[in-house]
Amino acid sequence: MVLPTGLVAARALPSAAVGTALAGPGRLAIARLQYEGGGDWYANPSSLPNLIRAIAERTSLPIERVEAKVTLTDSALFDFPFLHATGHGEMKLSEIEGRRLREYLTRGGFLHVDDNYGLDESFRREIARVFPDRPLVEVPYAHPIYHLVYDFRDGPPKVHEHDGKPAKAYGIFIGNRLALYYTYSTDLGNGWEDVGTYPDPPALHEQALRLGVNLFTYAATSRVQP
Repeated sequence: MVLPTGLVAARALPSAAVGTALAGPGRLAIARLQYEGGGDWYANPSSLPNLIRAIAERTSLPIERVEAKVTLTDSALFDFPFLHATGHGEMKLSEIEGRRLREYLTRGGFLHVDDNYGLDESFRREIARVFPDRPLVEVPYAHPIYHLVYDFRDGPPKVHEHDGKPAKAYGIFIGNRLALYYTYSTDLGNGWEDVGTYPDPPALHEQALRLGVNLFTYAATSRVQP
């Protein structure tokens, strides 16, 4: 598969890089994105705590142990290297929120959006308004995000089955950096929830957590330093 122009081939990061990549002013923390429009942005309540625990136990990244909640107009927005957004319903961004999201991503932030089945149409509409010049493209399987800590040769795992569609992941690149990662028809966040929340095998829960560890590691180690 052909990589976007200038993108380097996937490679594992040395352990020292994983532990010291974020020495800048931003806190090494995950924030759940609160948005308007009626979508349940608060869905999957055990997902981020479980992901944070996995990152803390499996990497040397000094991650804060409690998830934050943030809006796009919050003054603390730029403190977070990783934003996570999910939901089943409508996402709607104001003009100001759209400008803030574009600035956040352009300045080195990372956003993971997980379609929890129902968010796709409104998310695609809103992100096209934020980035009319940068379309969503499928993230190639050779990208480092699939190989930093754990190896995913075939892309994201399929956690839940809704309508027979394959698991897909799309992204927006700013230069060579993947700034936005969008998981569609995967229900990755459901895979991060407590085992037993859904009738999924523990092995699938583990695969979802492993990809989450990769996502955060990439966000932390690729962040543009001031």
